Amino acid sequence: MRILYSTVITFFGLFIRFAALFNGKARLWVEGRKGIFGHLEEFLKQVNREKCPLAWFHVSSLGEFEQGRPVIEAFRKRWPEKKILLTFFSPSGYEVRKNYEQADFVCYLPLDSRSNARRFLEIVRPEMVFFVKYDFWFNYIDAVHRRQIPLYFISVLFRKNQHFFKWYGGWFHKHLEYVTRFFVQNAESLELLVNSGIQQVTLSGDTRFDRVFAIAAQSGPIPAIEKFCGGKQVFIAGSSWEPDETVFIPLIQSGKSGLKFIIAPHDTSPSRIRNIRERLKVPSVCFSELQNGNTGEINVLIIDSVGILSKLYRYATIAFIGGGFGSGIHNIQEPVTFGVPVLFGPGFRRFTEARELVEQGGAFCITTTDELLRKVEAITGDAAEHRRVSAICRDYVEANRGATEKVMGYLEKVSG
Repeated sequence: MRILYSTVITFFGLFIRFAALFNGKARLWVEGRKGIFGHLEEFLKQVNREKCPLAWFHVSSLGEFEQGRPVIEAFRKRWPEKKILLTFFSPSGYEVRKNYEQADFVCYLPLDSRSNARRFLEIVRPEMVFFVKYDFWFNYIDAVHRRQIPLYFISVLFRKNQHFFKWYGGWFHKHLEYVTRFFVQNAESLELLVNSGIQQVTLSGDTRFDRVFAIAAQSGPIPAIEKFCGGKQVFIAGSSWEPDETVFIPLIQSGKSGLKFIIAPHDTSPSRIRNIRERLKVPSVCFSELQNGNTGEINVLIIDSVGILSKLYRYATIAFIGGGFGSGIHNIQEPVTFGVPVLFGPGFRRFTEARELVEQGGAFCITTTDELLRKVEAITGDAAEHRRVSAICRDYVEANRGATEKVMGYLEKVSG
């Protein structure tokens, strides 16, 4: 099976290199991995490995980085003498966080071939390894195991339909035994692992709640946004895709809500921004054009940059989270931690926090524009109802905080 897996990985690498001829993201993926081993060797020449052991954290992309970040920063505070290596799989994470100050070295993870895994670990020689959430790279896991390096998975989720738990999944499941400790998000993941013979599991919850709570606590005002909002109620559409926009654009066009609108599309490329403005058919302004809040009577702001959405939710009265009419909704924790009621399409059921908040009445699934209109009016048109739903959201975040403390408590215990 390892030969088959490694063959698939090899073909994946060839496909990405071919795609790089036409696709900018694939090109970044390929170009960013050139010379990685040499760069690592140069960096580690300057490190006294006896006095400064190295911890390796790996994340797939930006979302997983935000989940791992609370642990990285708590780790840095607890063991300031240790060096931290942070690797990314995806350009969408690396390009945004390649200058992350809490890591000593940030780079892409070389493709998961057996030779790459061996060479990477021979160079890095980490004292411990942390993978966040979903990234199971089996040649790396095997290489870490062979070197008897402690390996931890943080904020990981398992589902019964994953290959680990299928009749053909024995080889994949065997690698779960190589993990020193799983810190899982929910009881379902714990039960799946334990019932399949994996006992080294802690139900910690999702470290992302700790991160979004910290963002909310530290979030300062954005004067230009404040001026645009002008003290009015605000509808924010976060990480929207075209099918999402088809549902909420009629609300904007109706002009009946009295709301201000902020649209933060998942894709902020010029062509997408242009497409949204053309479909709106009402005056709009882009964040890059916002000058001292000089927007006149314009009620629609389009965010054409990345990295500020999490800070915008402090201004929201209600939020629409994108992805629900596609492969799945994006993060709802960021608005919820500000006590913002959330709406989304039907693609939410594999997301624990979305299901639980729907059950508790802090989040709502909508399938049509008419449903959206009614729900927005019910929440924004009744101050008491808005306070009630907002309290549900805040209480939910408060109840789910603390995963980082559980991870760090375990590490402190095993580290003596």
